[in-house]
Amino acid sequence: MPYRKLGRTSSQRKALLRDLTTDLIISERIETTEARAKELRSTVEKMITLGKRGDIHARRQAASYIRKEVANAETGQDALQKLFADVAPRYAERQGGYTRIMKLGPRRGDGAPMVVIELV
Repeated sequence: MPYRKLGRTSSQRKALLRDLTTDLIISERIETTEARAKELRSTVEKMITLGKRGDIHARRQAASYIRKEVANAETGQDALQKLFADVAPRYAERQGGYTRIMKLGPRRGDGAPMVVIELV
């Protein structure tokens, strides 16, 4: 199987990954389950690669995936602006590998392995 289904229908899975991608771009560090983090890694890295390209087509492709959430209340900057203005220029010299996954241990309720995924 080429991807994890995460116990959801395809539309629910797409919505989950869109939300997690947006949250990771905004906060640069989130806590989630290991399976979700491993799936999230590929979508976030694709978005950062689009941000590094920086042209109008890449911006529109990223805008079709990333949610319109405000990243910085003081400046009114949303997640897409943060991706292209702050996050992507940081990785201009880096050829992939923009995220790090660190294990935390099992979740108390159901024992699911928890991790922290963050931008390097």
